[in-house]
Amino acid sequence: MTTAVVLFTSDLRLHDHPPLHAALASADEVVPLFVLDEAVGAAGFDVPNRRAFLADCLRDLDAGLRERGGRLIVRKGDVAEEVGRVVTETGAAWVHMAAGVSAFAQRREERLREALGSTGCGLRVHDAVITAVAPGALVPSGSGKDHFGVFTPYFRKWSAEGLREPFPAPRGVRVPEAPGSAALPSRTGVEGLSPGLAEGGEVEGRKRVTAWRRSAIASYEDLHDDLAGDATSRLSPHLHFGTVSSVELVHRARAAGGPGAEAFVRQLCWRDFHHQVLSARPAASRSDYRPRQDRWRTDEAVAGDTDAWKEGRTGYPLVDAAMRQLRHEGWMHNRGRLIAASFLAKTLYVDWRAGARHFLDLLVDGDIANNQLNWQWVAGTGTDSRPNRVLNPVTQARRYDPDGTYVRRWVPELVGVTGSAVFEPWKLPAGERSGSGYPEPVVGLSEGLARFKEARGLG
Repeated sequence: MTTAVVLFTSDLRLHDHPPLHAALASADEVVPLFVLDEAVGAAGFDVPNRRAFLADCLRDLDAGLRERGGRLIVRKGDVAEEVGRVVTETGAAWVHMAAGVSAFAQRREERLREALGSTGCGLRVHDAVITAVAPGALVPSGSGKDHFGVFTPYFRKWSAEGLREPFPAPRGVRVPEAPGSAALPSRTGVEGLSPGLAEGGEVEGRKRVTAWRRSAIASYEDLHDDLAGDATSRLSPHLHFGTVSSVELVHRARAAGGPGAEAFVRQLCWRDFHHQVLSARPAASRSDYRPRQDRWRTDEAVAGDTDAWKEGRTGYPLVDAAMRQLRHEGWMHNRGRLIAASFLAKTLYVDWRAGARHFLDLLVDGDIANNQLNWQWVAGTGTDSRPNRVLNPVTQARRYDPDGTYVRRWVPELVGVTGSAVFEPWKLPAGERSGSGYPEPVVGLSEGLARFKEARGLG
């Protein structure tokens, strides 16, 4: 009787799961294993919203396995130690897992290889599980570079790459009796959750994919920046936890066809692009990818300005609406992320790492590759070819929330303000301003722009 272990990480699904497919094809029994890694908490990434969503995902994964005659084994502690214990308990010959890209994931693979080296058990790491195309699979031709630092040429090469066909979910999973399991975590009792946090799990993720593909993908190109319309897929949390497959999403979108599907596939490529950058440059999670010699603010007012930004009290309605959506849902519209991040990093000239950390504290889709590298893109220290662009929150509001619906949804103090005045409430008569309770701007836009240009030496 042969046994293999499948270590689940950011791939909490049964459909299109190459490690599980390979394990079932090569062994009589399979141990589906998830380790609640103590290092995640030590690193400060065990935050309430993602902890609750993870609990949903694990319960859903266990239910899917039980429908197929199996069960999920949950352990708590150090990943390498717990995998080693399960291998010893079951006599497993192989451990299968998905390849990761962050420095944390790379160290985890190294430690697993070391821990398994003395057991005689092999470790097989599978590519294109968390991303559609494996990081490192595509490099600029003839340049000697190990990754793409510009999106457009990467997108061209990525688009021409043939993707593997998705694997079906297994019909049955036979799990040995030997390994014991800790109790499945639950979102019940998790404190500090965003009130509007979405439900996790593969079943929920696949429902969302099907519904969105049927009703909204056709209009995605035209409406994905419409803040009030909320026409995005909202699949980012499911992609982060791997309850849906990037490979399968690309196939399904291409099958749907049309400009909307093409625009959505482009967004999936952006995700792969950031993962391949981080895989090649793990330090980009904390250090400037392309340093601009920034002299980030350290004055006495910076803490108060940053707190106002976090609380959605900057005096700029679109920025505040986006930040309040983040706190309420643990998620934010992508256009809102760009505007809020630009305001902190450029208009307030606060170090992008402070904003990235706050996003990671609340975002249910808080992914190191996408979060950190999108923040760097906005801050001008990343891969943006126009590093000094500054997004004006008033102009952006007029363009992407022309009726003010999104602003009034999240900033109730301004519900009674009619027309375009809702974007610049500081211009209202004094009596109307004081009556609303909405704050004055923390900085003038022209003042913030001048400060940024001076700091960057732009004249």
